[in-house]
Amino acid sequence: MSDRDFDWLNLRGRVCVVTGAGGGLGQAVALGFARAGARLVLLDREAEAMAGIAAEVEQCGAEVLALACDVTDPGSLEAAAVQARELGPCAVLVNNAALMRPGPLETLPITEWNALLAVNLTGYFLAAQIFGRQMRERGDGAIVHVASISGRHPQGFSGAYSVSKAGIVMLSRQLATEWGPAGIRSNVVSPGFVVTPLSQPFYDAPGVRECRSAVVPLGRIGAAEDIRDAVLYLASDRAAYVTGDEITVDGGFGRVLMNLIPRPGFEAGASFGGSMQRSAS
Repeated sequence: MSDRDFDWLNLRGRVCVVTGAGGGLGQAVALGFARAGARLVLLDREAEAMAGIAAEVEQCGAEVLALACDVTDPGSLEAAAVQARELGPCAVLVNNAALMRPGPLETLPITEWNALLAVNLTGYFLAAQIFGRQMRERGDGAIVHVASISGRHPQGFSGAYSVSKAGIVMLSRQLATEWGPAGIRSNVVSPGFVVTPLSQPFYDAPGVRECRSAVVPLGRIGAAEDIRDAVLYLASDRAAYVTGDEITVDGGFGRVLMNLIPRPGFEAGASFGGSMQRSAS
């Protein structure tokens, strides 16, 4: 995809803040904004992880600030927001910082529960609150929260992960209703089956990629660029009348539930007709 393909987004010159920019999704989103002509503020707890990404953004000709920031710390976010003003007031915030840890609820320590929620949910709220002030000054803005299909489909033995992702969806809807009159939109992108540094260990296990691909209607595992495109759309003027909504980017996996139930005579390749005239559900 050429840089010209991003022009229709009308993001040129806008200050776009991306949290968790040191990860795979954050990197893809940052480069997408850069190619669209935006000015980038990259936030991540690990400053070293952003060095290479910032260099790539600059190669796209975009202005960039890469700042070490802990989204669980209001003071750290406040300091980052002050520094970000060097590029101008925030027009777009992408809440993307994420943490994933295994753990059954039966024995999960409260410290683990709190640590995950602090990054995956409270951090989203704090970033929205702090950078939202700059959007109010502008009189408009767009917030895009990266959640997960795990927010609707419980992911067992993952501690507070699914709970945090479900909370993100409701946080976004509440922001949309409260801040809409100020010209601020809030939406969610929920990925599923995407290879990132966070999920790479799953796909490194023998047979996992093949098994997961087999249950996805589109027949493949998603890439970071698939999520990037949905994020950029919701951040752009092309989605100017979209708020409080969610785009699921999972290759159709969330729609295959009924296909997993055995229904003799209704498999792929079954001939038309037969004795069952009533609903097969």
